[in-house]
Amino acid sequence: MPRKRNITAKEFIEIPTGIRLSTHEKVCSERMKTLFKAIDEMRIEVKQLRSDVSKGKGAINLLILLGGLAGIILGFLKWNG
Repeated sequence: MPRKRNITAKEFIEIPTGIRLSTHEKVCSERMKTLFKAIDEMRIEVKQLRSDVSKGKGAINLLILLGGLAGIILGFLKWNG
């Protein structure tokens, strides 16, 4: 049977501290994983919103162009008619 080693007071204090730190690091790593996942999801959503806004701007520009053309045609017909 192996002989038990005497633990000093400093080692006795450091053992639970090390356990608490490793547990804390595990909890923090899980939190960081969750944060990174949330940030990645938000990046995807921001890209989708940018594309939607760009499509909306294009549609508005097209409507303005068509309205301008319709106004020019109607103005020309009323002036010459």
